[in-house]
Amino acid sequence: MFENLSDRLERSFKLLKGEGKITEINIAETLKDVRRALLDADVNYKTAKQFTEKVKEEAIGQNVITSLKPNQLMVKIVHDELAKLMGGTAVDINLKGSPAIILMSGLQGSGKTTFSGKLANMLKTKKSKKPLLVADDIYRPAAIEQLKVLGEQINVPVYSEDDNKDPVKIAQNAIKHAKLYGNDVVIIDTAGRLAVDEEMMNEIENIKKAVNPQEILFVVDSMTGQDAVNTAKEFNDRLDFDGVILTKLDGDTRGGAALSIRSIVDKPIKFVGTGEKMDAIDVFHPERMADRILGMGDIVSLVERAQEQYDEEESRKLQKKIAKNQFDFNDFLSQINQIKKMGNIKELASMIPGLGKAIKNIDIDDDAFKSIEAIIHSMTPQERESPALINGSRRKRIADGSGTDVADVNRILKQFDETKKMMRMMTSNKTQKKLTKKK
Repeated sequence: MFENLSDRLERSFKLLKGEGKITEINIAETLKDVRRALLDADVNYKTAKQFTEKVKEEAIGQNVITSLKPNQLMVKIVHDELAKLMGGTAVDINLKGSPAIILMSGLQGSGKTTFSGKLANMLKTKKSKKPLLVADDIYRPAAIEQLKVLGEQINVPVYSEDDNKDPVKIAQNAIKHAKLYGNDVVIIDTAGRLAVDEEMMNEIENIKKAVNPQEILFVVDSMTGQDAVNTAKEFNDRLDFDGVILTKLDGDTRGGAALSIRSIVDKPIKFVGTGEKMDAIDVFHPERMADRILGMGDIVSLVERAQEQYDEEESRKLQKKIAKNQFDFNDFLSQINQIKKMGNIKELASMIPGLGKAIKNIDIDDDAFKSIEAIIHSMTPQERESPALINGSRRKRIADGSGTDVADVNRILKQFDETKKMMRMMTSNKTQKKLTKKK
């Protein structure tokens, strides 16, 4: 995401290299290029114009800070203004109410039903809530069935009334059901249309009046670009929604919706969808998104994802095994599974500062670990626990069993040894630091 915009902005900043001070003359060409880059990314024209004017206002006459070059100072100014443009700070979801009622809105095909499932899963796993999903799209049986499948997948109940064609009544009955069964959050998945129409808007307005939701979320496909912003404005005029959800930010999107939507409707982007899996949902942090747009990575989000998969008890056990030099292939496999749970491998790598650009044109397959796992699974329990047993004939058997070559098995054994040494070194360094502090 944002790859083209990132490249264009980087080229724009290079125009200022070697200058001692930012002036109106040397900034004019840079800002013209920045505006073109934003427009190419499908940012609203008015938004792009206002943005570059603010950047110019901040930049004119500023002396270059010691050790900074003009283009570096410009990057900082553009970064800060990008963050402000997207809202400045993250805005949390409102879960007050017994139960808290969340009304989902958006066009058909925007990913509304899938995101309803993702949101329910996030509230259940990260906020210890008991959500109830409501299938309130009376026009598309497929949407009702899809929500039921998602509910089963994440173990969240789904309320539906197959014979009822009154969406207002279904929503009201669902809230009564939630109160009766102790669900503290109700997520109502409403009907979408292929385009905004009067019937659709009247229907969702009637649901809003009947259930008085704490939160109305507008779901929009970020790949629709400027059209997404126009649709958001129409929905906001009628519903006065509380926040925006951007889906499909992992695809080939130019990012115009993310950059324009806040300035046009003055409502925060609260979440983004970054993949097909039920845990592919992120809180929207404007500053972190600005970091990623400017190729600075997003190390904070990377650490947060790692912490979500972190098991303190397992970590303690692992440290003891490493200290006793007992780290084996079972532990190696466990570490691989933890990395896989964190999400798309290329996306994770792009969060590391400086690495995003380097891997931009490299295909990183999400199945990159498959051959390693196949090799480990082809070992006997004894071999996994005592890799020193793996001699030449055993290597040949493991290669045949995993559909790989002996060279692949040798490479994995070498990687395992290097990982084991590195982990032992890190553990002994930590122990040494603790002993030094005690003294």
